[in-house]
Amino acid sequence: MERACARAHRDPASVRLLAVTKIFGPEVIREAFDAGLREFGENYVQEMERKAPVIAGLAGARFHLIGHLQSNKTKKAAQLFAAVDSLDSVKLATRLDAEGVPLDITIEVKLSDEEAKTGADPAALPEIVAAVRASRNLTLKGLMTVPPWSEDAEKSRPYFARLRDLAAGHSIPELSMGMSHDMEVAIEEGATWVRVGTALFGSRRPLLGLKP
Repeated sequence: MERACARAHRDPASVRLLAVTKIFGPEVIREAFDAGLREFGENYVQEMERKAPVIAGLAGARFHLIGHLQSNKTKKAAQLFAAVDSLDSVKLATRLDAEGVPLDITIEVKLSDEEAKTGADPAALPEIVAAVRASRNLTLKGLMTVPPWSEDAEKSRPYFARLRDLAAGHSIPELSMGMSHDMEVAIEEGATWVRVGTALFGSRRPLLGLKP
């Protein structure tokens, strides 16, 4: 991260690390917390619900939902997470706001044609931004995207640049983009959050009782 910031002439403090702990057990979260990490990303509401009792005592730890959120799980998500980084519709914004809990919101934008990818169509972004900004309990923080997978990190660059332009057009300050394999390119293109799992914790192995 510092190397990429140096190339981009950026202050390293302008980029934050989101430790992606999906699939890993609560003991891994505790170890990461003891090492100084405070921001954690989880993909599934049900998985976080199982982990929550074990990690409840980690003062200062904040958990982000980075996986797709189903509308029937908004109540539980509002109880478990400080931030939802994968909001992709006005409907979800309305349901989360109705829970009456302060939440930081990042809108996920789909910039590729991959059917498996989730996220809002860029054309729908103005309506979603307006809905979040008009809400009582949601604070719009940023935009997020996941480019098509490639071992060549440079292939992610156009997607990161597009997200940066979309954020600038809506005066949105934060950009959540880049993972273990392409985070340096993301930082060069303006990322303020990088979502890192494998580079921190190794390959993921599903744990008994913690599957989604």
